[in-house]
Amino acid sequence: MANKQALRDLQSRLAERLQAARTEPLAKSWLAVECGSRGFLFPLREAGEIFPLAPMVPVPHSHRWFVGVSNLRGHLHGVVDLAGFLGLKTGDVARDQARLVGFNQSLDINCVLLVDRLSGLRSEEELSAEGDEPGERPAFAGGRFRDSSARLWQELHLAELAGDESFLR
Repeated sequence: MANKQALRDLQSRLAERLQAARTEPLAKSWLAVECGSRGFLFPLREAGEIFPLAPMVPVPHSHRWFVGVSNLRGHLHGVVDLAGFLGLKTGDVARDQARLVGFNQSLDINCVLLVDRLSGLRSEEELSAEGDEPGERPAFAGGRFRDSSARLWQELHLAELAGDESFLR
């Protein structure tokens, strides 16, 4: 019971910091999430509301990574398993820590991303830029960063992801 309250408190603090960070003009800041044991950074200006895991209705004949649709605050949203979409799926998600991260309303897409867990907020000051891996990468893949504990984080541009043809299929 205490764990659920701690998670609610964390989510509440994250929502407050997300709102405050959206109004800050210059510094880059990200919502850090984990999927398939990898770390990803969503630009705060592109991320939307964070929801607890909600009931989902599967959609027949869709991709495996398209989990289904869910009613979130009275609106239907498609639910995409981010790790599955990126080809990182290694096993079942610990559902008690999984969250649904929405896209900013300005991106005009009724979709949420299923992530394994939230890891808080990150700012430019907390991260150092890392060189890119050789080879092609999708347009929605941004820079790579390393934090003080040497953890590698990959930036994902949600605006680019929302327009990616393979994502929209």
